[in-house]
Amino acid sequence: MLLDKRPIVLISFTAYLLSLLTSCANSPTGKALQDSLAADPKLKNSETVFSNSQQTNSQNQESAQLPEDFPTEIPRYPDAQLQTVESLLVPNTQGQRTTWSSSDPSTKILDFYRRQFELGSWERISQPNEETGGTFVVRQNDLQVTISIPAPTISSTETPSPLPTATDTNPNITQFEIQYIRNSVETAESSNKQQDTTQPVSSERSQNFSDLDQVSQPFRQQIENLAALGVLILNSSSTKTNSDTTQTQFEPNKTITRQDYARWLVSANNLIYANNPGKQIRLASDASQPAFTDVPRTHPDFQSIQALAEAGLIPSSLTGDTTAIQFRPDAPLTRENLVSWKVPLDTRQALPSASIDAVKQTWGFQDVSKIDPKALRAILADFQNGEQANIRRVFGYTTLFQPKKPVTRAEAAAALWYFGSQGEGLSAQDALSSKSQTTPSTSESAPSTPSSPQL
Repeated sequence: MLLDKRPIVLISFTAYLLSLLTSCANSPTGKALQDSLAADPKLKNSETVFSNSQQTNSQNQESAQLPEDFPTEIPRYPDAQLQTVESLLVPNTQGQRTTWSSSDPSTKILDFYRRQFELGSWERISQPNEETGGTFVVRQNDLQVTISIPAPTISSTETPSPLPTATDTNPNITQFEIQYIRNSVETAESSNKQQDTTQPVSSERSQNFSDLDQVSQPFRQQIENLAALGVLILNSSSTKTNSDTTQTQFEPNKTITRQDYARWLVSANNLIYANNPGKQIRLASDASQPAFTDVPRTHPDFQSIQALAEAGLIPSSLTGDTTAIQFRPDAPLTRENLVSWKVPLDTRQALPSASIDAVKQTWGFQDVSKIDPKALRAILADFQNGEQANIRRVFGYTTLFQPKKPVTRAEAAAALWYFGSQGEGLSAQDALSSKSQTTPSTSESAPSTPSSPQL
């Protein structure tokens, strides 16, 4: 009987509550009861903020789309995120201004673009003369690119810079601009007037080394030629610089690392053969799968090292060498490394078969058994190059090759001063002469004969 009466009791109790609320609607008790049952206003505000945040994020994502016409030739910094895109209102041109941000310091970004423009086939109209920031203006065919990289902010009292700066919310974020237009040659000429942080360059980034008096001839002249051509770019973290002048110490007797030689090798080859695209080494794309586990895409010399691997000029997994997993970029370059990487760019053909006996009979080295078997073919091919052989030009006459001996910067430069074989080739001096002429150079048909060091 009690179970049958439960619905009646519940209905009666509900009716009682409704009548109570109605009668107390305007009383303090009723208002308190209504407030206790009302929705939390904080939740309403939170919902509104969340909705606005979603809308803002959506707008940022929409504005951070890379333009469809963004040139693939422009190097993109690996660790940068696109922030904004703005069309340029320039008559008779097509262009965009893009803003990027990165957690890396401006010095690292500046170094990246400096190397990209030095290795690629870019005409540099102006570039920073500071190591911390500035503006690049470069040109390739009808494409003109301006990249503005800010210097680190030292204090808030400094004069505001026209370049982009770190974000206010996070001073550790570096913002920089990439502006590009496709136009006529006349427009590029007007960009010679740049900010104080840039300097005009006539051809390549030449360097003035203050310690070449330590180097004997002909090495000194060869280093000066390569420096004037813009090949001998040094790592700022391992280079002594006079802060009061623009002079830098080359430190010719310092051991060169594998990564520095790889960068110099690609740069020297491409600049000496600037008028012969068929002999240039194509820089690797940022999208390339790294050939070495210790040279990721973010490595400053990734494009050069990867390019050598993809061209088959250095051992890697791409050449079928399963043991060449690491490149060891900071390791010293050895004599056998220097010859092995350089000779294929001299001969431009398949290397001959070689053996320990063949190398011993030709070169007469007493320590031929210490040479890595992978280097024998290049060393034998180098002998066939006569007086232009790298071993003769760099190390002079010797009966000890010392294949594992580290190479100095001066020795590496001497090897890279000349490319060619069998009396046909080009030197850095030829390349400089070609740039100083108004007509195309014919120096390839009348090659230079490199000199051997006097012992």
